[in-house]
Parts: sequence; C-alpha cells; structure tokens
Amino acid sequence: MTFVPDIRQAWKWLSMRFMALALAAEVAWQTMPPEALAVIPAEWRGKITLGLVLAAMVGRLIKQKGATE
Repeated sequence: MTFVPDIRQAWKWLSMRFMALALAAEVAWQTMPPEALAVIPAEWRGKITLGLVLAAMVGRLIKQKGATE
C-alpha cells in the first residue's frame, strides 16, 4: 500500500471533509438523546449520511487548488 504524496494535506480535500461529516453524523445519530433525534425524521438520517458520502465522491473527482499531477 502506498499513500498519496501529499497525504499531509488530506484534511483540505473536499472528499475527506465530507467523509468526516458523514462519520460525525453517524456518531451523532447513535449518541443523541431521543428528544433531539425526534427533531430529525428517521427516514432523513440515512439520506443525510448518503448525501454526504455522495458529496465526498464528487469532491474526490474535482481538481482542487494545489493538486499534484
């Protein structure tokens, strides 16, 4: 396994940011009290996470500033 050359800059990538948000959303769904979860409909929770993962996929395809060739 070989890492990308600019791995230290990975936190700047859109894909990494969206995946971090997806992870945070999933952790939030598991740790939120039921009263707080009631604010977000149950069928939306999975869609929110899926949307973040899809955004990460799109973010991975976009050439970002400072990308190496």
